[in-house]
Amino acid sequence: MVTTSTSLDSLAMGQSIRDGDTLVSAGGIIEVGFFSPGNSTRRYLGIWYTNVSPFTVVWVANRNTPLENKSGVLKLDEKGILLLLNATNSTIWKSNISSIALNSSTAHPLDSGNFVVRNGQGTHDDNILWPSFDYTGDTLLPMMKLGWNLETDLERYLSSWQSVDDPVEGEYTQKIDLRGYPQSIEFQGTHIITRAGSWNGLSNVGNTGPTHEISQKFVLNKKEVYYEYWLRDRSVFCVHTLTPSGKAQTWFWTTQSRNRQLVSTGERDPCDQYAFCGANAICNYEGSIPNCECIRGYAPKSSDQWNIAIWSNGCVPRNKSNCKNSYTDGFLKYTNMKIPDTSSARYNTTMNLEECKNSCIKNCSCTAYASLDIRDGGSGCLLWFNNLVDTRKFSQRGQDLYIRVPASELDHAGHGNMKKKIVEITVGVIIFGLVISACIFMIKNPGAARKLISKHYKIKQKKEDVELPTFNLSVLANATENFSIRNKLGEGGFGPVYKGTLIDGQELAVKRLSKKSGQGLEELKNEVALIAKLQHRNLVKLLGCCIEGEEKILIYEYMANKNLDKFVFDETKRNLLDWDKRFNIISGIARGLLYLHQDSRLRIVHRDLKTSNILLDANLDPKISDFGLARLFVGDQVEANTNRVAGTYGYIPPEYAARGHFSMKSDVFGYGVIVLEIVSGKKNREFSDPENNNNLLGHSWRLWTEERTMKLLDEVLEKQCVSSEVIRCIQVGLLCVQQRPEDRPNMSSVVLMLNGDKLLPKPKVPGFYTEIDVTSEANSPWENHKLCSVNELSITSLGAR
Repeated sequence: MVTTSTSLDSLAMGQSIRDGDTLVSAGGIIEVGFFSPGNSTRRYLGIWYTNVSPFTVVWVANRNTPLENKSGVLKLDEKGILLLLNATNSTIWKSNISSIALNSSTAHPLDSGNFVVRNGQGTHDDNILWPSFDYTGDTLLPMMKLGWNLETDLERYLSSWQSVDDPVEGEYTQKIDLRGYPQSIEFQGTHIITRAGSWNGLSNVGNTGPTHEISQKFVLNKKEVYYEYWLRDRSVFCVHTLTPSGKAQTWFWTTQSRNRQLVSTGERDPCDQYAFCGANAICNYEGSIPNCECIRGYAPKSSDQWNIAIWSNGCVPRNKSNCKNSYTDGFLKYTNMKIPDTSSARYNTTMNLEECKNSCIKNCSCTAYASLDIRDGGSGCLLWFNNLVDTRKFSQRGQDLYIRVPASELDHAGHGNMKKKIVEITVGVIIFGLVISACIFMIKNPGAARKLISKHYKIKQKKEDVELPTFNLSVLANATENFSIRNKLGEGGFGPVYKGTLIDGQELAVKRLSKKSGQGLEELKNEVALIAKLQHRNLVKLLGCCIEGEEKILIYEYMANKNLDKFVFDETKRNLLDWDKRFNIISGIARGLLYLHQDSRLRIVHRDLKTSNILLDANLDPKISDFGLARLFVGDQVEANTNRVAGTYGYIPPEYAARGHFSMKSDVFGYGVIVLEIVSGKKNREFSDPENNNNLLGHSWRLWTEERTMKLLDEVLEKQCVSSEVIRCIQVGLLCVQQRPEDRPNMSSVVLMLNGDKLLPKPKVPGFYTEIDVTSEANSPWENHKLCSVNELSITSLGAR
């Protein structure tokens, strides 16, 4: 809450406001003052809308240099510079001006949300010495420019907060990229995650067009390049915010309601992911299922991977370009398109569409063209060269894109509508006739019909199996030296894993199904189907598979440091895991699990989360692996039941072991066990404290209740960590292993808990707690039960106890 003691409408030179005082715009819409975000106690100078619920901050001055208490003072000095002072009168933030201020300069919050320093008493924009609109934060307001001042080299871009409690610059940014033809792009660090695209005269091509309430424009000249929007109705308010998780959300309210409503959640479908289909392919998202299709004249770069929905390698031309006969090429028109990435495109504002086409056909490197502005029949020219990246098909919006194809492709490109209709009708009649004939045959010859169906099923099953392989068995045998014991990396429930090296030097992890394994083709197909559709830095990357005869093999990227349990439980190697590395692993697993549960296009419960399924790359960054037992949740589904309990003793939660009941909270339980194992360096299933005969969960809980939490810490870490960070991780681990699923946090909360500084809930008695003299807050019959196991293997059938 912000407590106001004094409210002014401006600051004159030499005047100041303290924490508790505010500046209010002339219309009473905007307020400038000090606030604390979320559950933080730190203080920031910010701009917010008055009388809007919930509290809506749209700009922060000292986002990277917070005040530790309420001693802050905002002052306009004699040079017309705004100064933010702390308790020692030191300047922690200031505005900068490029011209000399007059003696009558003042600072004003405007109803637009802009906080300005004016030179003199005039209200014209020329009198503004410094505007907050030039120094954007995480929120784009109406009339605020997103883009560049080319004369001063000033870039205005959005940058997310680190968290809801911390406005420091986060990892997500939204910018206008000046390369080629300027376009709007969202980055995670330096990596492009999504592209709203270039301006087509009505809107960015990846976004919806203008609405009745909002007008927008894009300015591109020698002085400036920027996007801007404004509201036609003054009683309506609308702001665009880049959230800490990278979602671009839009909020809306009116002067009557004053209750902020979310009108755009910022959720992205798979085709919004940058280059989801790779180069020279078109993404189509219909019926909640993404599909990639090569542009006509192109073929998948890797057919094997393409057939199992691994599309990221894209497509390549069927035939190499030959400039000698390129004049015979033509153009295929694609409608309702999000046009490709324009960072390497060339543009001309004066050409018409026909001139644009002629310009492209004369250059054999030109692969596509489109109108720069789609209004009034189209004008201007965009030309692409070489690969076409990040293209998708919309059902309604978008624009026309003309893609170059050889003359031979135009012959069967589908332009002859009458011919196409004739073919479709003919095929339909033939199929109908065959169906009728088949029905008559089955009625008269039921025995023969059964044999025919059985044979068809076997052929179909064989065909499905043939489509899975992406590597030949002989190639994998050579790469692993015929699956030599020397190259064996380890063994899990699926079978042994070998290191392989291809002829070109690429290293692989080759996971071979053991004949003794309880898992089989279905688990392999399950893993391929799920992980092939997932892309995240904390998930292992599936490179392909092989099914030949009885051999069933999965091929992954090779992880130089194998898996987590080879480090954290090894007497020598665990010394290489200092606290910073362990915390990075804890955080990375949380991010990967959050992606599976919430942020990916699929919602997946892993069901076998354990240290041996956490791989470590060369930098000791974690990657979740082994999706053979994973289950897909659809729609709003949050839980399920199974009669075939799968998982690993010590990591599965009570409700799953007892009743086969699993949910995303099942993974949270396994994650909590892993956190406590990483902190302590001890295995839950093998640990038993000598005093109370508790497993690791019970031992951690007892130390917590006795306020001896740091005693859980691995002794090799005692002198190299911050105790508050360790205790926070242990508390998060205990919260995750609560007896009842509803008491465990979800993974989005876990990520915030690990990286925040707010007070956490107190954990209750964990699952499988063995102490009889402690009463469980959950009142669960499982409080005195302990699971144990003698091996590392995943179980695929476990009777309820």
